[in-house]
Amino acid sequence: MWVYYGVVKPNSILVATVNGFGAVLELVYVIIFLIFAPPRARAITAVLFGVLDVVLPVAAVLITQLSCNREMQITIAGFLSLLFSVLTYGSPLSIMKTVVRTKSVDYMPFLLSFILFINGLTWTVYAVLTRDWFIGIPNGSGFVLGTAQLVLYAMYWKPEKSKRTSSDDGCQTENLIAHSAPLLDKNESRAEA
Repeated sequence: MWVYYGVVKPNSILVATVNGFGAVLELVYVIIFLIFAPPRARAITAVLFGVLDVVLPVAAVLITQLSCNREMQITIAGFLSLLFSVLTYGSPLSIMKTVVRTKSVDYMPFLLSFILFINGLTWTVYAVLTRDWFIGIPNGSGFVLGTAQLVLYAMYWKPEKSKRTSSDDGCQTENLIAHSAPLLDKNESRAEA
């Protein structure tokens, strides 16, 4: 929908090209997923992709092209793009709730949160410069949600603990000897044979 919005709105070639590139990457990702996914996940994903990424956008483009003037096309494409973007940016809310409840960021990848923050910031700045509220509203909310995720990360991130099997009293050496003793016995018995 953002590609269509960038095409129908004058002077929005950047919106069309950036989102066109994103759509190609999404298509590649979905194809790879469909190749390697289990049959049930493959079927569900294929249906969702077909309905949400093919049928709905094609129907919106055809209906607006055949029955609406240019201003109405811009408004409909902008509103649908805004709606889908808000839903996309809002999807991590359940993960944020889990982070607060568990006081752990194990379920919220840092890189995804950081990219959400940068993407929201970049497009919000673009929206302010071009005075485009269809771009500004969803990306402004994405910037706020990305910021909230980074704040949660700062609050609940804990460095991973070392996975040593020893205690502070020096038992590591004893554990090493205890675990290698059966190996030594086997090797000694092989050498004797």
